[in-house]
Amino acid sequence: MAKPIPPFVVVVPARFASTRLPGKPLLRIGGQSMIRRVANRAMSAGAAQVVVAIDDPRVGQELRGCGDILVCMTREDHASGTDRIAETVSHYGWPEDTIVVNLQGDEPFAPAAGIRAVVATLAADDAPMATLATPITDAHELFDPNAVKVVRAANGRALYFTRSPAPWARDAFACDRDTLPPAVPFLRHIGIYAYRAGFLRRLAALPRTPLEQAESLEQLRALEHGYAISVSDTPEAFPPGIDTAEDLARAERWLAGQGGV
Repeated sequence: MAKPIPPFVVVVPARFASTRLPGKPLLRIGGQSMIRRVANRAMSAGAAQVVVAIDDPRVGQELRGCGDILVCMTREDHASGTDRIAETVSHYGWPEDTIVVNLQGDEPFAPAAGIRAVVATLAADDAPMATLATPITDAHELFDPNAVKVVRAANGRALYFTRSPAPWARDAFACDRDTLPPAVPFLRHIGIYAYRAGFLRRLAALPRTPLEQAESLEQLRALEHGYAISVSDTPEAFPPGIDTAEDLARAERWLAGQGGV
C-alpha cells in the first residue's frame, strides 16, 4: 500500500508573453485552452489549493467559472516561473513548511500520479527541492534542445540539467548518433518541481546564475548556489510539454489518439 503523502498546493505559472509561442496559455487543444487543462490536472491530483499565477488578465478571464481554481495576478517582468510562484507564495502568506508544487503551464497532460510523486519525493528526502525524470529511448529526443536532460547521481540527486545531449557516450557517438547505446542512463527532465514555501522564497531571492542564463533553465540556479535537487522516476508517462507550434500540433495528434480525453 502506498504511503500517504502530505498536503500540498499547486501553483501553475502561466506566462502569456511567451517568446516562442505567444498567448500560449489560451491556445486550444481539443477545443479546451491549455491553461484549463493544466489547472484541471492539478485539481485531479488532490491538491489542497490550485493557484494559476498569471501576468495577463485574459488568462484570468479564461479561468472564470473553473471550479475552485484561484488566480493570482503577478508582475510581468519575472525572469522565471520560480520567481512568479514565489510572488504567489508571498501573496497568500503560506507557512514556511507548506509543500508547493510548480506545475508548468505548458504541461496539459500531466498525470495526477506524477504530481503526487513529486510531492512524495520531496517528503522522502531532506533535499529542499524535488523533480521527476523519465528514460530517453530515442536518439532524436536526446539531441533535441527543447527536451531537457538531467544527469543523476547514485543517491538520486541531480548533477546537472542541460539542453545538450548528456551524458555524452563518447565512443558510441563517435560511430553512430542515430542509435542510443544500451546501459547509458539517458533521462529527460519532467518540468515539475516541489519545494517548501520557505525555500522557494529564498531561492527566488538569489541572483540569477551564469549557467541558468546560458541554458535558460531556472533549476540550475538552485544547483549553482549549492542546493540539492532530488530526482525520482515518474510513475506514469508525461507527454512532452508544449513550447513550439510543432509541439502544439503533436499534442493535438496525441489527444486524438487518446479519444480526445
